[in-house]
Amino acid sequence: MKVLIRGGRLIDPAQGLDGLYDLLLKDGKVADVSPAGKGKSDVATVIDADGLLVIPGIIDIHTHLRDPGYEYKEDIESGTLAAAAGGVTAVACMANTKPVNDNAAITQDILKKAGDTGHVRVYPIGAMTKGLAGKELAEIASMKSAGIVAVSDDGMPVVSSEMMRVGLEYCRPLDLTVISHPEDLGLSAGGSMNEGYLSTIMGLKGIPRAAEDVMVMRDIALAQLTGAKLHIAHISTAGIVSLVREAKRRGIRVTAEAAPHHFSLTEDAVKGYRTDAKMSPPLRESSDIQAIKEGLKDGTIDLIATDHAPHSTIEKDVEFDHAANGIIGLETLLPLTLRLVDEGVLSLTQMVEKLSVNPAAIIGVEGGSLKKGMPADITIIDPEMKFKVDRKKMKSKSKNTPFHGWEMKGKAVYTIVDGKVVYKEDNYD
Repeated sequence: MKVLIRGGRLIDPAQGLDGLYDLLLKDGKVADVSPAGKGKSDVATVIDADGLLVIPGIIDIHTHLRDPGYEYKEDIESGTLAAAAGGVTAVACMANTKPVNDNAAITQDILKKAGDTGHVRVYPIGAMTKGLAGKELAEIASMKSAGIVAVSDDGMPVVSSEMMRVGLEYCRPLDLTVISHPEDLGLSAGGSMNEGYLSTIMGLKGIPRAAEDVMVMRDIALAQLTGAKLHIAHISTAGIVSLVREAKRRGIRVTAEAAPHHFSLTEDAVKGYRTDAKMSPPLRESSDIQAIKEGLKDGTIDLIATDHAPHSTIEKDVEFDHAANGIIGLETLLPLTLRLVDEGVLSLTQMVEKLSVNPAAIIGVEGGSLKKGMPADITIIDPEMKFKVDRKKMKSKSKNTPFHGWEMKGKAVYTIVDGKVVYKEDNYD
């Protein structure tokens, strides 16, 4: 089957392209890229992309699909449908499922479900330690053979420095990235929001920035010691941005991500004890947001990932300090990132690097470019489309978003995976 995407503004940093092009897809691959108006005209299926952005498919390397074990919050079918609606063509799902993805059988089960019910590509991330307990390495080599793309105990830090060192050393010859959840449990224990004036007047125990910063210091030191690839998840503090910037200057193999909520919201979002704004790490202050934006702009922070964390009302409609941490993010990723473009923080080329090129490179999967022969995974965006976030209309099973009611601009109108349209916005032909 052939599909012609005609006349869109193609942005592909890997090819140095930013202009009007026709894109021909055939048998799930990119068959040809030609200047607009030069594409073949004998194609049955044509997508008119005039006025739209055409970019390599968005890859989110930090999602929680909750499957297996917590399917009442999300499952592979609903989570990948939410991804498709957000323009995301591939997700890497974390291991904190039930049972934990710490062996090849669970990895294979996730991939089978993804093949049977998934709407986008699914790349499992394996646990670094058995049961996320931080005591003994998981079956990492066999999981890699089964299909994992990275390892992480995300949701929990690896408390033992020795165990973290062993995990990094083990993953280096396997060429697997270790994704760190930076949190000192001694400093964060009992905390439910950023430590500061607001937590004091709200009567809630706060979590200091140091709870993250000190673990990032440790993990960077261990990455330097072992020479392994370290990726810092969900940066929320100005301190971490500085630490990662310096580590990169020194040649340490460290990369980092920021989630949209950590550059879009401050701790003020929790006023009124709004549990939809409770997350780990917590929302910080405007100075931290500014540092994160600077880190994204200068390349210190390599990518943007959602940390999509669905929870039902059972976990969220409770007292603030007892509520579960996390928000859904797949369907708001793109417009919140486009805000950075409107603000002049990122160019459109940088945005594509953060959402597609760099994620593919860090977890070692195909994608991030629309060169001839590459998989036809494509996100087509109407950058001017305005809409209001409505939790009732979101595709995720869970509705825990702090962005409900926000006016957004910029939306994925076509999501294409393997040459097939897996999501199309209404009124687009």
